[in-house]
Amino acid sequence: MAATTPLEHTVDFSAILKDQETFGTGRGTTAGDRLNSWFDTLMLQCGWELAPSLVLMLCACGGITLGGLVFVVQENLLTTAFGTLVGFVLPILAALFARARRQTLIMRQLSPMLEELARAAKTGRSVEQCLQLVAVDTPEPLGRELRLASRRLDMGVPLRDALRDLPQRTGVMTLNILATTLVVQQQTGGDLVTVLTRLSRTVRDRLLFLGRLRAATAASRATAILMIVLPPAILVFFTLRDPQYFQELMSSSWGRNATLTACVLEIVGVVWVLRILRASQRT
Repeated sequence: MAATTPLEHTVDFSAILKDQETFGTGRGTTAGDRLNSWFDTLMLQCGWELAPSLVLMLCACGGITLGGLVFVVQENLLTTAFGTLVGFVLPILAALFARARRQTLIMRQLSPMLEELARAAKTGRSVEQCLQLVAVDTPEPLGRELRLASRRLDMGVPLRDALRDLPQRTGVMTLNILATTLVVQQQTGGDLVTVLTRLSRTVRDRLLFLGRLRAATAASRATAILMIVLPPAILVFFTLRDPQYFQELMSSSWGRNATLTACVLEIVGVVWVLRILRASQRT
């Protein structure tokens, strides 16, 4: 068996790593800063590797394009405003879908990756060498994050700092357990193979439990999504069928008050339902 060459850290190069472009500070308590931080996190976890400013530009272009198309077809300011809003939100919805799909793939790759990491540790390699070896063999999207951590190790970044961003970049909290395990093992020693084997078994059992949980709550989640989508869909249907429908509704004080109350209750219900769904799907 060929001898393995230990990694030589070059600490001098670790200072040239560029920070991720962000809009939020992550430390503010205002609603605007929290919204900016949420958007930064979404752009980081969806895997697009696009600057947040570019995605905002895509949102603006989508809103202008769809709003202009609706205005050309109907020449109605209300439907134009609604079309502009939908066009602006579409890239964000696509990013949410991409993040959910990416997190699902990462969770499926975790158990095989941990098993391979345990096999690499059996050969007597260090934690850094095992991580570098597994990063090369792991496919996307988990492999990209592991290779990023491996490149940081090559540039002299300590293991704790190289793995610290894994949970934040992916949104998978199981990677926080992996990072903590590797850092503690490097600092205190111990049987790395046994720890990784047990962690792989735990991740596999957790995936089975989450699958059963999603299957058991599929009907409830579908009902919740239907409750969110149905009221706006009905409004869009009547507005497209009769462009004057919404204007006639808003022409009376009773219609304006009823519509405003319905919008407020809809927003409250959407936030409530989304928080419940997020709590049930958190991994």
